[in-house]
Amino acid sequence: MRFDTSGKTEAGWHHDTDRVSWGAIMPRHVACLFAVLVTLVWAAGATAADVRVMISAGFFGVYSELGPAFETSTGHKLITTRGPSIGDSPEAIPTRLARGEEADVVIMDGVGVDLLDQRDLTRPNSRVPLAESFIGMVVRAGQPKPDISTMDAMRSTLLAAKSIAYSDSSSGTYLSTIGFKKLGVADQLAGRTRKVRGPPSGEPVAAVVARGEADIGFQQVPELIHVPGIDFVGTVPSEVQPPTLFVGALPKNSQHPDVGIELLKFLSAADAAAVITKAGLKPLSPR
Repeated sequence: MRFDTSGKTEAGWHHDTDRVSWGAIMPRHVACLFAVLVTLVWAAGATAADVRVMISAGFFGVYSELGPAFETSTGHKLITTRGPSIGDSPEAIPTRLARGEEADVVIMDGVGVDLLDQRDLTRPNSRVPLAESFIGMVVRAGQPKPDISTMDAMRSTLLAAKSIAYSDSSSGTYLSTIGFKKLGVADQLAGRTRKVRGPPSGEPVAAVVARGEADIGFQQVPELIHVPGIDFVGTVPSEVQPPTLFVGALPKNSQHPDVGIELLKFLSAADAAAVITKAGLKPLSPR
């Protein structure tokens, strides 16, 4: 797997095979069969593709764990570009595609794919659901965990916080434009919130909280729970919890659509459920 975080690629993993002269040590008919086998293996390798994947942070943990297995089993190579699902960052996936960057498959939250559909940047009916996600909250490690189990409790927690961090992608956009208004605290929080730019050039919201630069932080659970120096508090109440699916889709400029769908099916297979759960996501019911 090769990772491209800023339009550049890094060298991937290569496996060199030793060349052996078998003609002198095996009968002619066996050597002929071996030659045919080598030819078939070479032909299969010749069809292997370099697959360009654009992916947001929420599903990246699953992808980074399962991607090498996909490469090994198929012979394809994954060339990875990271960016948020939506937002004003120049690294956001919709922005990358709009300016002509190439991708064979995108993996991001459903809101981002909706945006790509609206801009006619995806192939029709190519969407593959991968996992369900939820917005959660963290505090710095060792700090008291405030109650956010109900709307009233979360309202009190927000009003008591001196500083609040949220992401520059879908979860932060939702909270800052809808969630805080539903809670009736949008005006009171003015001047106390901070939008955090995410990877590749930025960092998770939890990293800001871990350094003590914000009292509390909100982001998709899989982007929070594996960051050192924080304690996970829980997910926000259902009334301010938008339904969020991470999905894959094919951009219009995909050069390897069949391989792209193959990758998405691999990442959403039943065997991937344990990895999805470990990442902080909810596997989908078998379709």
